[in-house]
Amino acid sequence: MYKRAITGLVLMNLVFLSGFLCIRGTEENRLAALAEPAYTITLDETLLADQDKSAVGISTVAASGQRTVDCDVVTKEYKYELDEENLEALLRIVEAEAGGEDLEGKLLVANVVLNRVEDEQFPDTVKEVVFQKENGVSQFSPVGNGRYYRVEISRETKEAVEKALTGEDISQGALYFAARKYADKDRMKWFDDNLCYLFKHGGHEFYTSPD
Repeated sequence: MYKRAITGLVLMNLVFLSGFLCIRGTEENRLAALAEPAYTITLDETLLADQDKSAVGISTVAASGQRTVDCDVVTKEYKYELDEENLEALLRIVEAEAGGEDLEGKLLVANVVLNRVEDEQFPDTVKEVVFQKENGVSQFSPVGNGRYYRVEISRETKEAVEKALTGEDISQGALYFAARKYADKDRMKWFDDNLCYLFKHGGHEFYTSPD
């Protein structure tokens, strides 16, 4: 009888101890999981180091130390496709006309040139628009006075032209611009009498043809 009682007591202790160990193991696993997740996600700084690359990388680091990188590359879509000759013409005329303007001022000049390319009143290519003459007079004064050929194209001009080529347009449809401070008085009078004034930005006034 005593042997049965002792045996029963030992079995009860074993069951209690086993249950305690299971509960403790489960709690330790839960705490470990909270303290150190199996995966962490961080920005891959090596991919973001070069700002000229349009890419964002995500690094996944597993508990084992294995690392993988997923990279999504954003490809820019261009509204205007220019060959090298026409691109250089656009860069040069923007630099020559708006070298002292801010980024938006440069973008506006690029917009006007591209607006003319699309307008039936003007030639069909950037280079033809830039070198167009009316009654023997260049449409763009830097072409006539030679400044067009002497400029050094800045990084900001390249940025402005790229924005224009991808379709960014803040010109409100402008087809003309002029710097009243430096322009011939008779030419500015023609602008005032024959064109529709739109707005002024920096040193330039912008106009479009009347409806």
